[in-house]
Amino acid sequence: MGWAARFLTAVSFLAAGVLFAPDALRLGGSGDGAAAAPAARLVHLLAFSTAWGAGFWVAFIGGTIMFRNLPRHQFGSLQGKMFPAYFTLISACSAISVAAFAYLHPWKTAATIERYQLGFLLMALGCNLSNLLVITPMMVEMMMKRYKIEKDFGIGSEVGHSKNKEMTKRNPALAVMNRKFGIIHALSSLASLMSFGSLAMHSWYLSSKLDL
Repeated sequence: MGWAARFLTAVSFLAAGVLFAPDALRLGGSGDGAAAAPAARLVHLLAFSTAWGAGFWVAFIGGTIMFRNLPRHQFGSLQGKMFPAYFTLISACSAISVAAFAYLHPWKTAATIERYQLGFLLMALGCNLSNLLVITPMMVEMMMKRYKIEKDFGIGSEVGHSKNKEMTKRNPALAVMNRKFGIIHALSSLASLMSFGSLAMHSWYLSSKLDL
């Protein structure tokens, strides 16, 4: 099944959900803006859940499985291709969540807790954009330079545990590159963790609004 077919299938199920819960679209009351608030809530929920779910999968499941089963250079090259798409997705979803939540809770009339929630969403957006536009490009560039040196030593095909540290004793330039890469990777991980944590905080707010 191609990408378009999967997307259309998801949209079809979303449309079918309206048939089973038609009253959900009339929660806003009457008037021109009656449908806008329910639509904004739906958009916010879908964008938030996509960002949070993607973050959880990449951080705790998909990345771990790939690291434990792929040769290290192959794993890194795959991450280098996947991360820009991943951070584009969650940045777009975070931006949509911010816009929808700000529409539903304008700053001037928002309660304190709602202002905090908007702050969490903005923090997630800022961290994701930092990773997308600044940190990840630097990290991928540094990783490719390091891989080039490692190939000269015949390492990089190992799975999991790296033989890189053994080679640094013979190549000071590789040791310096390792330190720089470690700093950039730590910044990327910190930004991802802060984004994930901010979205997790918002999930508590959303769960308090559910009436199942």
